Amino acid sequence: MPTAIVTGGARGLGRVYSLALAADGFDVVVADLLDSQDVVNEIVAGGGRAVGCRTDVSSAADNEAMAAAAAEAFGTIDVLINNAAYYSQIVRGPFDEVSVQDWDRAFEINVRGAWLACCAVHPYMKQQQSGKIINISSTTCFKGTVGFPHYVASKSAIVGLTRCLAAELGPDGITVNVVSPDLIPDPSLRPSDQVSDTFVVAGRAIKRTQTPEDMVGTILYLAGDASDFVTGQNIVVNGGAFFQ
Repeated sequence: MPTAIVTGGARGLGRVYSLALAADGFDVVVADLLDSQDVVNEIVAGGGRAVGCRTDVSSAADNEAMAAAAAEAFGTIDVLINNAAYYSQIVRGPFDEVSVQDWDRAFEINVRGAWLACCAVHPYMKQQQSGKIINISSTTCFKGTVGFPHYVASKSAIVGLTRCLAAELGPDGITVNVVSPDLIPDPSLRPSDQVSDTFVVAGRAIKRTQTPEDMVGTILYLAGDASDFVTGQNIVVNGGAFFQ
């Protein structure tokens, strides 16, 4: 069976991706700073195979250990989903009031983390001359959402990184794409989401709240054989929202 690594896989979108990949026949490595055992147990209970790996994606050593653990457990690394992100903890405010520490932390996790994870899995994918890297960006890049420019800038960088890697890794049989979701509310982590969602839904063609499950079809498509000739692309999953 193919193997997928999901960073930030212990909760939220990452948990949904991990469960969906397992249901689609992937062995799954759930990589997170948080305890991922509940997700691993859920996959195993459903008849799948999974292991957890405590990973700080901003650490080169942790990413290398993550890739080695995946290869040791399942033999191959076929898919990497760079889902781990600095978002819920971000302090929002005017651009000139963002602290240097908060700005740097956004880039440490959202950009350096994705880059380091790609570096870690590349030798395994290159050796087998195949692999799928799926980066997660955000529609805030197109909206220029006010209040957290460090997050928006970091997620914009992911789009550029994706295109660079797609060009460089294509000869190794590796595709690299990016998926950009719209607001997916999680009031338990971000109470303000409930208010923001009302405004966001009004601008969509499909006028309802976006859920983590809305992302699954695109993720499975990019992880599977049907997308073998698709690389360097940004797929926006937003219910037909328009950008102003």
